[in-house]
Amino acid sequence: MIGGELVREARKRAGMTQAQLAERAGTTQSAIARLESGRTSPSFEQVERLMRLCGFQLIVELAPYDDSDIVQAEALLRMTAAERTRHLATSVNRLAHLRETALA
Repeated sequence: MIGGELVREARKRAGMTQAQLAERAGTTQSAIARLESGRTSPSFEQVERLMRLCGFQLIVELAPYDDSDIVQAEALLRMTAAERTRHLATSVNRLAHLRETALA
């Protein structure tokens, strides 16, 4: 489950063992292991609390869906190899120009 994966990632980034997190949380190492492995499903509040104990904040955000990358990929797939090469060369030249302008 994603909650357990988030807790595991936070714990590892904090350089903590399961036993250390369990001690901070007032639970057992085996309870943390079950949570991280997905054998138990923690509540949102539990995940948030455990991440805080690891020194992290869980931020959840609703953002509008943006499929522009898919649209661009589909447009590139419709191009021939030569057209894609020209497109890439044009993009590289534009980026080089922007970089020169920014550094000037």
